[in-house]
Amino acid sequence: MLDRITTTHAGSLPRPEDLLSLVMAREAGADVDETRLRDRVRSAVEEVARRQAAAGVDILNDGEFGKAAYFTYATERLTGFVEGVSIEEATGWMAVAIRDFPDFAERLATVMAPAAGIRLRACEGPVSYVGHAPLQADIDTLRVAASAAGTTTAFLSSASPGLIAQSTPNRHYATEEDYLTALAEAMRTEYEAIHAAGFVLQVDCPDLAMSAPAFDSVKDFRRHVQMRVEALNHALSGIPAEAVRMHVCWGGGELPRTTDVGLHDIVDLLLAAKPAGVMLMAANARHAHEWQVFEDVKLPEGTYLIPGVIDIGSNVVEHPQVVAQRLVQYAGVVGRENVVAGTDCGFGPVAGMSAVVPTVVWAKLEAMRDGARIATDRLWRSRV
Repeated sequence: MLDRITTTHAGSLPRPEDLLSLVMAREAGADVDETRLRDRVRSAVEEVARRQAAAGVDILNDGEFGKAAYFTYATERLTGFVEGVSIEEATGWMAVAIRDFPDFAERLATVMAPAAGIRLRACEGPVSYVGHAPLQADIDTLRVAASAAGTTTAFLSSASPGLIAQSTPNRHYATEEDYLTALAEAMRTEYEAIHAAGFVLQVDCPDLAMSAPAFDSVKDFRRHVQMRVEALNHALSGIPAEAVRMHVCWGGGELPRTTDVGLHDIVDLLLAAKPAGVMLMAANARHAHEWQVFEDVKLPEGTYLIPGVIDIGSNVVEHPQVVAQRLVQYAGVVGRENVVAGTDCGFGPVAGMSAVVPTVVWAKLEAMRDGARIATDRLWRSRV
């Protein structure tokens, strides 16, 4: 049993500029030397794994370096998808979320500019998994990099059925439930392969909170969430709960967030999902108070929380004492053994689109490490 607060993050990290250029050129359909790209991904992942270890990240990953975006990559590994979807269609909830702030909408258009190069797709045929080769490349690359960084504890991210459905209009299946079931069956292949490789599987599930502004009522949104949790549980049926964690967020980056659904409105549905680990926003100013939800909600046996103690929408580096305070607050309501330090979201879930500059990203991760050590002293050492 661990006697300290461990640290991790939500996935994406700043890509080196040369790698970013190659990834985005490939995404744009340019003729890219695949061998050169593959080799650069491997070397860059090894570099970022070492850097994570040096920054004190206990459960590290590949930085999502081989992916142009944390959700669109999945449609490249599935049959049935065709290009031709606008960014507005794929992120319809966002227009509702910012409709009261037209001046912010103008700023957001500039921030979202890198997303213009992302290929967005719609489902127009039967879905099945065909991404075995790129998946195996991800696995092999992280295995080598983790070993070079001196750790065997690493995670790989994978898009949830609900996340894929949210960003890819269904033009083939008769019902939304049929579409989610097909996605769950297909993505099961990826989930089980990551687990079999010995990595922690992180299932990205921002759809379980992020898209709430598009619904007329919390009741309607809860039905949406419940259907997606059921699809996720179906896809994970062959994997032990303790081998999986899920990332739930309200959308990364800087947003007004006045339309965000409250954690208290969906927490029971989130805790009904199979993953033992639940990653939640906790540093963002709209959600920093929600540790209090767990004063009244008991965690199921075997479940642990990964509260975001680092805000990925700001270049302010958190003081380690603030990080420690956030961790101690969560430990006070769910138990110190049920808390892992994390980040609110990824630092650039779409390649090149991060509010935080690279040098500050690493300073933030180091602050998380230092804050976790302070929290450990308060939660363990002070009781000895």
